[in-house]
Amino acid sequence: MLTRRHILGSALAVPAILRCGIGTAQAATTLKISHQFPSGTIDNGDFRDRLVRTFAAAIAKQSGGDLVAEVYPDSSLIKADAQFSAMRKGTLDLSLYPLPYAGNELPEANIGLMPGLVSTYDQGLRWKNLPIGKALSDILADKGIMLLTWVWQAGGVASRSRPLVVPEDAKGLTVRGGSREMNMMLQTAGARVLSMPSNEIYAAMKSGACDAGITSSTSLISFKLSEVAKHLTSGAGASYWFMLEPLLMSKAVFDKLPKAHQDILVSVGAEMEAFGKAGAQQDDVEVSRVYEKAGAKVSALDAATVGKWRDIARDTAWKDYVAKTPLTANLLKLAMDVPA
Repeated sequence: MLTRRHILGSALAVPAILRCGIGTAQAATTLKISHQFPSGTIDNGDFRDRLVRTFAAAIAKQSGGDLVAEVYPDSSLIKADAQFSAMRKGTLDLSLYPLPYAGNELPEANIGLMPGLVSTYDQGLRWKNLPIGKALSDILADKGIMLLTWVWQAGGVASRSRPLVVPEDAKGLTVRGGSREMNMMLQTAGARVLSMPSNEIYAAMKSGACDAGITSSTSLISFKLSEVAKHLTSGAGASYWFMLEPLLMSKAVFDKLPKAHQDILVSVGAEMEAFGKAGAQQDDVEVSRVYEKAGAKVSALDAATVGKWRDIARDTAWKDYVAKTPLTANLLKLAMDVPA
């Protein structure tokens, strides 16, 4: 039985090692899970870190200790941008990974943060069992990546000097959007853009290099952007920013495992989807409380405002994405067929 003593909280650069069941350390298959988010415990902290720890505990329990997971938070094993390539090469086993970070390597991946495309959690999670989900999973598999857990997150904006709510507010601001397509929309609205992982937004805002950062509610909390922001635009009620941030696995590593272990990974991965949805939605609510407590002014998005951003995205980012490859054109078409 898995007990609390088997779950070790990790420091910034120290892996959390989970070993349990009847298997020995020598007999166990050890999988490394990397992510860029702050470290916590299985019960406390960033839900994405808790998700991978819960996943690790579950596969250990179900395999009788034959599958052992080591969790490396805070990009302590591999930098955020390099994790996708490492999984493709088989040098990293798993990562909870913002899919659009792979956009330079795999343009199709940018469907995971197409502004205005996904408007609700249920809509995004429907992808898994619809043609868009199969098409995206097949593209990733062809590039050596398994998609184990579908995780979507809504996002908002932390800004230093003035709120960023409607498109007109973007003019003259330097903004981190999170993907090529987000940047295109923001530039059309009059912003300058910066490209960086979400764990670098704090330093950029603190230095003044970045006026506003758009990222998930969870990252708005976990990366403590409330310390450098005077304004929050919440995506709790409506948002044009929904990111696919799944638990991914190296297909080369997966294919070498025995069928019983593969089945456990797939099954537990699917079980984690409810955990991911609940964690993201809880943070959509919590983020406003965190920023209000820090003294920031909180604004909300509504459907009409989201529609304005979507109109810009359709004429810029969507058109650009469709024109890249036949695969991108097909993905966007399939995604547009998914009801909200």
